[in-house]
Amino acid sequence: MLPVAWAPLYAHPLPAGHRFPMLKYELLPEQLVREGTLPEESLFAPTPLPEKYILETHEAGYYHRLVQGQLTRQEERATGFPWSEALVAREVAILGGTVQCARLARHTGVALNVAGGTHHAFADRGEGFCLLNDQAVAANYLLRHEGIAKVLIVDLDVHQGNGTAALFRHEPRVFTFSMHGGRNYPARKEQSDLDLPLPDGTDDATYLRLLADTLPRLLDQEQPEFVFYLAGADVLATDKLGHLALTREGCRQRDRLVLELCHRHQLPVVVCMGGGYSERVADIVEAHANTFRVAAELWG
Repeated sequence: MLPVAWAPLYAHPLPAGHRFPMLKYELLPEQLVREGTLPEESLFAPTPLPEKYILETHEAGYYHRLVQGQLTRQEERATGFPWSEALVAREVAILGGTVQCARLARHTGVALNVAGGTHHAFADRGEGFCLLNDQAVAANYLLRHEGIAKVLIVDLDVHQGNGTAALFRHEPRVFTFSMHGGRNYPARKEQSDLDLPLPDGTDDATYLRLLADTLPRLLDQEQPEFVFYLAGADVLATDKLGHLALTREGCRQRDRLVLELCHRHQLPVVVCMGGGYSERVADIVEAHANTFRVAAELWG
């Protein structure tokens, strides 16, 4: 049974017309349970992460201003979300979900968070719908408290994981790999340990060939003990913000390539969903659902 972090507060209410598709956090678990990919018992409500673990990654000044609603208007605008206590509670729950997934995956092989992948959050600020960096917080948790010596972060969201890259720039125990649209957000990229910027319009065959040439080599070279996988659905051709040209089947093959490698190497992996901004929310949900279906097939 796959451990899957999810809670109703993941689907945080936003103003009418907001471009972030919160509805997917309601529809995705419903779809997976209804079709039988997940039994309801797979879903666990994450425990909010205690502050002491958050402050191993994020600066105390920023975190306390975030919690107390003291961000400047410019800082709040950069996150893309209107501040509220409920929004902060959502973010802290997502962090708890990814950390709990990391602990569980050491025993189950895989665990998935229906949300997360908040890779634009830096130590001292949030950007691009990301207030706190869940995979970075969980990676630091594993390094400090679980005896893990080497972590690989595989970021396949269409946008570069700039916050994650900056957070681990001087941490040799975490290798950051980001494969993303080269001309997409953020305008100013950070330097990951390995960046593969892609031209607009990259198709399934080109994308999958590059990933298949790169990821096995990284596993051999870095010998990680744990993997975080950010499985963004914004690589789809239907995505309003993506500019790549992957089909839903190509996206599924991407997930299979990553997860099969982790399964074959007996590497525990935590999967977070990341972005997805297709016009039809059904396209987003179906792409994310394929990630869970592949995981269930491999570890079920």
